Amino acid sequence: MTARLASTCTPVIAASEWSDDELLGRMLLREGRAWREFHRRFDRLVYRCIHKVTSRFRSVVGEEDVQEIYAQFQVNITARDFHKLRKYAPDRGSKFGSWIGLLATNTAWDYLRAIARRPNCTDLDEAAELTAGGADPYDKVVEKERWNLVSEVLVGFSSRDRHFVQLYFMDGLTPEEVAAELDVSVKTVYSKKHKIRCRLEREVATRIAA
Repeated sequence: MTARLASTCTPVIAASEWSDDELLGRMLLREGRAWREFHRRFDRLVYRCIHKVTSRFRSVVGEEDVQEIYAQFQVNITARDFHKLRKYAPDRGSKFGSWIGLLATNTAWDYLRAIARRPNCTDLDEAAELTAGGADPYDKVVEKERWNLVSEVLVGFSSRDRHFVQLYFMDGLTPEEVAAELDVSVKTVYSKKHKIRCRLEREVATRIAA
């Protein structure tokens, strides 16, 4: 009788009081309440990340595109038995919200790059050149996560290519300055930039999807 009374008096913890780790664990168990709580907590963040990426292309990217990106984000986080969610590693110092934001940001950039490759969409060519910038704490975390991935990929590059990445992409030197530093032509700088950027994007995308 006492045990039964104690069990009926056990308080039910509201979903809003779950820690992020508990929320994720319940999501991976496919609990409907957990997924509803996930959307309540993070949908605004996901949309904010998407809009940050797409806002520079308002002339060719509309609200329908934003909704498509959001839908693709949902597909990405549930695909392959929640593979991307399972890759979240709190021991690396990032919050769960930061990881979700990174996934949303990557989804938006992947969508824009796909549009840029379509015919008659040259206005989006610069999408392959841009990164999601900003000065708030979230943006700094995202940028740090991106550069961590880039740093891992660069280990397999030659020392000369790593030097080029440092000068052009990190130090922000102009093509003329990079050409002078490396003793090459400006044309070579542009060609090398394209090749290195494509290789970086390909290998970073492979690591994210792995």
